[in-house]
Amino acid sequence: MHDLTGFQRDILYVIAGLEEPHGLAVKAELDDYYEQEINHGRLYPNLDTLVEKGLVEKGEKDRRTNVYTLTRRGRREIEARREWEHQYIEIGESAPA
Repeated sequence: MHDLTGFQRDILYVIAGLEEPHGLAVKAELDDYYEQEINHGRLYPNLDTLVEKGLVEKGEKDRRTNVYTLTRRGRREIEARREWEHQYIEIGESAPA
């Protein structure tokens, strides 16, 4: 996951947390998080990159809607990132103020 942008990592987390992660649902979550509209020209090339890296699978819900799911590798990468973050959060919380 070290070679992903922060935006790509955010996409992975959103896909992991959505019940039905299709493009517009991912976009809506990111719009809310970033408090601004994420344009399609930014979102979809990043989704394609995640597919190319083997972290996300792209499927078809219908002729107009693609669905995105994490691969096993994508889930492992998220878990590894969370463990890495957690070691620093724990250190920060236990340090005296």
